[in-house]
Amino acid sequence: MVAHVLGLRLALLLGALRYQRTRAIAALTGALVLAAGACFALVRLQDAPSTSTFVVLGIGGSAVTLCFALVPLIAPVRDPLDPRRFAVTGRGWRSVAGATALASPLSLPSAALIVVAVFVALTWSAHGVAAAASGFAAALLVVTQLLLARVALGLAALVLADRRSRELTSLLVLGLAVIAIPVAVFLASLNWAGGVPPALQSAVDVLAATPLGAAWVLPLAPTPGVVAVALLTPVALGAAWALIVRHMLTRTERPVSVRERRGLGWFTVTPGTPGGAVAARSLIYWLRDPRYLVDIVIIPIAAIVVVVPLVIVGVSRETAALIPAPVIALFLGWLVHNDLAYDGSAVWLHISSAVRGVSDRVGRLVPLFLVALPLLAIAIPVGVGIHDDWSVLPAMVGVCSALLLGGLGLSSIASVVAPYAVARHGDSPFQQPQRTGGGLSQGFVLVGTIVAAVPALWWGWRFLQGTPDAQWWALGVGLGTGILVLVVGILIGGAVFDRRGDRLMAFAETT
Repeated sequence: MVAHVLGLRLALLLGALRYQRTRAIAALTGALVLAAGACFALVRLQDAPSTSTFVVLGIGGSAVTLCFALVPLIAPVRDPLDPRRFAVTGRGWRSVAGATALASPLSLPSAALIVVAVFVALTWSAHGVAAAASGFAAALLVVTQLLLARVALGLAALVLADRRSRELTSLLVLGLAVIAIPVAVFLASLNWAGGVPPALQSAVDVLAATPLGAAWVLPLAPTPGVVAVALLTPVALGAAWALIVRHMLTRTERPVSVRERRGLGWFTVTPGTPGGAVAARSLIYWLRDPRYLVDIVIIPIAAIVVVVPLVIVGVSRETAALIPAPVIALFLGWLVHNDLAYDGSAVWLHISSAVRGVSDRVGRLVPLFLVALPLLAIAIPVGVGIHDDWSVLPAMVGVCSALLLGGLGLSSIASVVAPYAVARHGDSPFQQPQRTGGGLSQGFVLVGTIVAAVPALWWGWRFLQGTPDAQWWALGVGLGTGILVLVVGILIGGAVFDRRGDRLMAFAETT
């Protein structure tokens, strides 16, 4: 069985090289470049202090482990060693699980990992670790990563096979970026002049006690906890892979109705509910309508422009750096205060199909959240990094949450109570029609959002003045106030949408 699987894997690799030469050469070049860069960095670490080596291996190794776990879930590729391919051989699930696991090293990422593991072992040996211990730890490292990738591929085949699409991949990448960007900004803002920063040392100590980093730092920190995690992780992953293979080969998939999903885009990603349908349609509008795109581009620019006069009149750089993120959150929450007017005749579809107002209100907010999360994930860490005091981060998150969520809640009311005419689809986004109203609803949302965020702003100001633990009060009060205003706004806006359907249809027709 092992020979059969190894032969199939080699045949697949040769077929890829023969029929997809360009793609195979690009993948090979990328793997070689990444492996060479990692090996060069590891060679440099052989002469570095042990503490620095421990920190770099902990962070870099944890990142590699995350890649082996997440890439199979994000990338829309199928596993060439899917156990279901071997169901026709008549082999038992135990034999298939073992054979596919043994064949895992026959791939470009696996080969690159093995090369990197050899240089990791050399780095460990350069810092006084015995050669036998380094070799064993390197083998354990390779086994852990390969089993992790195999489990991730199995889960992707079971869970994501029917719903894998470009849109779903984009959402997964967006979620990864929201997490990775603040971490990168935090690492870049640390001061390395006096050696390894204490905060980073503490973070690596935590990573070393988890499956992410235990195998990478095992020889440098052979504490009982690290040893136990490093040894038990591959055992647990092997058991998980065996269970996945057993499920694939002994269970019959529940039959589903066959429907053509190709070309439906966001409608295949969002839930099959009225709110999910509204969210999918809104996402398509936001990604294709230049009126939305212009508003999104202008908001970060406006936030930066607000700071320039403050710096000119003498406000310190550290204080001014905290202003753009709340301004971005304020305008993002305000942005959808007239969202219904941008729909044109689409609002007719919602009303005529008896979509409840709450579903309409919730669905329209989904695109804004997908825009706001990455923007704030960049703006908040950058501002805090320039401020050079990461203890202010909870206060910033609380203030921005209150402004964003509060603005979205009030906008959910304003867009159905007082919509006003906007530029038609296809017109220039800077061309505005003549209208007699609209200023009142704009001012209501802006002023109301600031009023709702006053408690969080006050606690944030108290923290800047030196009040201990005020940043946590700002975080709690900001999140609580924002969520409360958002929920109340959606409920009120939904009720008004249900009662004013005829007027909203008349508004859509006349504008």
